[in-house]
Amino acid sequence: MKKTILISSIHIADAKNEPFLGDVYLEDGKIAALAPSLVKEADLHIDAAGKDWTLVPGFIDVHIHGAAGFDTMDATPEALSGMAGALPREGTTSFLATTMTQSDEAVSQALQNASGFESGEGQAEMVGIHLEGPFISKKQPGAQPVEHIIPPSIELFQKWQSLSGDRIKLVTMAPETEGGYGFIDEVTSTGVIASIGHSDGTWEEMQHAISVGASHVTHLYNQMSAFHHREPGVVGTAFVDKRLSVEIIADFIHSHPKSVELAFRQIGAERLVLITDAMRAKGLKPGTYDLGGQDVFVTENGARLESGALAGSILTMDEAMKNVQNCTGCSISELVAITSYNAAKKLGLSHKGGIERGKDADLVILDEHLDVQLTICRGTIAYQKEGLA
Repeated sequence: MKKTILISSIHIADAKNEPFLGDVYLEDGKIAALAPSLVKEADLHIDAAGKDWTLVPGFIDVHIHGAAGFDTMDATPEALSGMAGALPREGTTSFLATTMTQSDEAVSQALQNASGFESGEGQAEMVGIHLEGPFISKKQPGAQPVEHIIPPSIELFQKWQSLSGDRIKLVTMAPETEGGYGFIDEVTSTGVIASIGHSDGTWEEMQHAISVGASHVTHLYNQMSAFHHREPGVVGTAFVDKRLSVEIIADFIHSHPKSVELAFRQIGAERLVLITDAMRAKGLKPGTYDLGGQDVFVTENGARLESGALAGSILTMDEAMKNVQNCTGCSISELVAITSYNAAKKLGLSHKGGIERGKDADLVILDEHLDVQLTICRGTIAYQKEGLA
């Protein structure tokens, strides 16, 4: 049985309600009660009285390849466990293990490995898989190896979905490629989210894609047709079509701070989803690392291929959150929306993304600077800042 935890005298914030000062009681991995004041016996009491702390839902990263030296494409239980163990430090309590464009054999191995993986106690929960590629445009490959890019194939996807144990929840693809629209129609009919990414499509092509089920956009601005006043492209579609949820990598490397602000102002906290798109070097020292068989040169200013192309990020979710707050001045409730609530809603995770009775006890305590002080994954303390009483 998990320990009972009482968190008292803390600001409680979620996306649907105004923040309030109160108490939260956790039992058996769930939020059992919350109120302005609770009288409860607990195994552990966290008293925030006198501290300017805020309790928010745990972050959900729907696009992350790796961290702490591990990568989804390593296709080992140790890799997924290593990622799951590292992520609570940044406030992430749930994630989609993300693949990349590779051979059928390599993708199959990664998916089969993920099929049986279950996060351990005190780890971020792997709630599914994000299949990024190989059904993308050769005109917008980014760090995805061009030699492995292929047209969308529903037969191959069905094989992969079977190998994954039906754990693929989101697939990034280019709708305008041969067979793309039929592919979207087929995969979305099974409940999988079709995301527009690594796409060179036009406004008209994107409208067609949305009409057959596409509902998400992968890493806004990056590796997609840019906005032009005579051809809005994928970026323009993401800005104005309210049927789309939209990812953004807010590291100020993949996008200028003013571009991040523009996205927030135009798309709004209701549709924006913060992601890291991080690779294995996140949390490690600068150096040379592998990404899909390619050398990635990591410095404090990002991760790049030898060609200079960006190769994922070393961003953490707490850094992304702070960056957005710094450039927009948005509220804590809006930050909860873009770090947790929107992703949970998109993935159909009704038990996550909020602070309500009955939801998973996936919670993060932030200080007045939005620094992570403590992370709780399904009722277990998964990270505690050094020196925290």
